[in-house]
Formats: sequence, C-alpha cells, structure tokens
Amino acid sequence: MRRHLYLWAGLLALALGTAGIALPLLPTVPFMILAAFCFARSNPALESRLLNHPKFGAHLVAWQEKGAISRHGKWSATIAFGISIAIGFAILTFPWSLVPMGAAALCLIWIWFKPEA
Repeated sequence: MRRHLYLWAGLLALALGTAGIALPLLPTVPFMILAAFCFARSNPALESRLLNHPKFGAHLVAWQEKGAISRHGKWSATIAFGISIAIGFAILTFPWSLVPMGAAALCLIWIWFKPEA
C-alpha cells in the first residue's frame, strides 16, 4: 500500500513539474526532486529515468548528492519570486501584500545559502 501511495505522489509531482515547464510561476525542478524522492521508494525504474533525463537529471543528482542548486537555478528562483512579489503588491491590499514578500525572502535566503552545483 505504501509503495502505491509513493507512486501516485511521484506521478502527481511529475505532472505538476511538467506543467511548470509551460506555466511561469509554477516551479519545475522542486516537483521533479519530489518525484524522484517518491519514485525511489516506489519504482526505481522511474527514478532512474528521471536521474538520467537530459534536462533535469544533473539538477536532481546534484540535489541528491550535495543538496546543491545551480547558480542559474538560484537566479531563476529569484526572478520568479520577484514576479510573485510584484503580483502580490498589485492585487493585494496592505498588510496582505507583505505576505508574498516575506515568504519569498525566507525562501530566497534558504536557496542562496545552499551549495552551488
């Protein structure tokens, strides 16, 4: 039963990550990392396919081995969070407009202190 839950969670994360390729504010690599985590516990063949993927494989392996994020990934996250902050200020009223900024600041601090791949 547990393997099935991990498999379905991995498939959902893979679907969300795939959607993130086309949707600018939906992250791709974090969902792929989650999918690899779930597939490692449910279907090693699917995990292997993700780890050997030409686009995402290097990022996933760097995360699994060193907890590392590429500089390009860090800058992409910074830009995406900047867009989220701008949207928050545009559509939310004060003090709620500060919530996206606070969340982004915490996440970016964490991202920028991770080692680089």
